[in-house]
Amino acid sequence: MDDRILAKAFKALSHPNRLQMYTEILRQQSLDSKDLRGCALTDFINALNIGAPTVSHHIKELVNADLIRVERSGKFVKCYLNEGMCKQLEGFFCQVNP
Repeated sequence: MDDRILAKAFKALSHPNRLQMYTEILRQQSLDSKDLRGCALTDFINALNIGAPTVSHHIKELVNADLIRVERSGKFVKCYLNEGMCKQLEGFFCQVNP
């Protein structure tokens, strides 16, 4: 486990909006584990009551920290968990709190 990678992820999650966005993606993906629905940009705009440019900035930060991946279909954007990073975070918390 690389401490620099985890530190980057924790730094990205330290912002309340990004933490809420990541939690929503996590919740959606766990609800739809067979059919990955993902979260759309508009889901975050409506839930957080912030503008599209701000949401895009937060998505970029989550992508740069390898917490999520983005798929584009025309003008629509869907966000999905990066399963590898999710496992690393899970491993970290299991190691810290066995």
